[in-house]
Amino acid sequence: MATQVIMPKLSPTMEEGQLSRWLKKEGDKVSMGEPLAEIDTDKATMEMQALGNGVLRKILIKEGESAPLGQLIAIIAEPDEDISALEQGSTAQASPTSDKPREAKPEAAAAAAASSQSPVPSGVEVNKSSDGTTRQDATAEPRGSAAGNGSQSAKPEATSSGRLIVSPLAARMAAEAGVDLRSLSGTGPGGRIVKRDIEAAMSQSKSSGTATLTQMPQRHLRAVESFPSPQAAGPSPYHDEPASEIRRTIARRLVTSLGPIPHFFLTTEIEMDSAAEMRQRIKELDPDLKISINDIIIKVAAAALIAHPQVNASFQDKTVRYYERADIGVAVAIEDGLITPVVRSADRKSLSEIATEVRELAERARHRRLRPEEYTGATFSISNLGMFGIDEFTAVINPPEGAILAVGAMSPRPVVRDGAIVVRQMMRVTMSCDHRVIDGATGAKYLQTFKKILENPLYLVV
Repeated sequence: MATQVIMPKLSPTMEEGQLSRWLKKEGDKVSMGEPLAEIDTDKATMEMQALGNGVLRKILIKEGESAPLGQLIAIIAEPDEDISALEQGSTAQASPTSDKPREAKPEAAAAAAASSQSPVPSGVEVNKSSDGTTRQDATAEPRGSAAGNGSQSAKPEATSSGRLIVSPLAARMAAEAGVDLRSLSGTGPGGRIVKRDIEAAMSQSKSSGTATLTQMPQRHLRAVESFPSPQAAGPSPYHDEPASEIRRTIARRLVTSLGPIPHFFLTTEIEMDSAAEMRQRIKELDPDLKISINDIIIKVAAAALIAHPQVNASFQDKTVRYYERADIGVAVAIEDGLITPVVRSADRKSLSEIATEVRELAERARHRRLRPEEYTGATFSISNLGMFGIDEFTAVINPPEGAILAVGAMSPRPVVRDGAIVVRQMMRVTMSCDHRVIDGATGAKYLQTFKKILENPLYLVV
């Protein structure tokens, strides 16, 4: 009996998935539990397993395309089994499932419509053929800017069929790395440019110093090619690129944060000399123990939360939920946005345990290999932009958490101590608070404790 492969729910907040890569091709034998494809969810890239035995008879969506939860994306059946009815009814079967979230969330419908297109290099005209292959039109004319449409920044050389065939993943990689697609010969089926061609071009450029990669950032290059004449008039040309699953999820979640949640912000300045000295002492004792300032901040924030349980809380409509452990979400920047891996029970872990865990979680986050339980359920979050030279900023609360701490750069500044001007390592932090849970005085007391421990880190051992 045929097995219908539908888009699975691979994370708690997932509403649709993007097919990153098929691990099997049509005609391959498939066993139950065997990895079938890789799916880009709103947070990570996860494997989808086969739920039946047989042959992968039909693939209904191509790599790079998106589908809502429950939509039929492939069919597994016996080699001689008739699957024509399933093929013809695939669209009708998917529509009831996909319509429900779109009725409840109108903004998700627009996002899903945009997601049906594959990622493409910036400023290049892209069409999709009937078989789902991404093709770059080699003869397309620039669109008129006066009409508000995008312009084409580069014209790839035509193949024998008049088109340059590029896989969605390769197109996205080329755009990000600045690879000139016109200089490549595809090694995929029918001369298709695929991921390995882009990787080979990047490797060749690094080793030989040739100009396969552009020497100018892609956005700057696009500006130069799109505006050859300084006399160009009218609105700026533009191009649209489909938003990734994670970017659409960020957009949906933040809409439910800053507006509905009554934020207020508390800022304080902390002297970091003692914390920096402790970190240096630990490094001298054990060079292999890599403790960062951010690891110390995580530990101190967790300790302060246990001292002030009113801050380690979230608003639950008719109740206020107080958490018994300090599960700290740590914002990590990734290619398509950001994700917050969670350090569970940070109040009970040593600095070395926190440091090791944060490095492992951040590494897997950047490769989109986190499991759902590793990035959901934080009770408090920390966003540190100090490494980017940001002195001070405010962060948006990640619901349903009650607060988030924005950490700025640590830098030497003149301060007054005992009537004299001295130089100290200073750092500013700003806590965004949900006023439904945390009052001003409550948040202020938490920051007082956080500041006290961070300026005197020996409190962590008493």
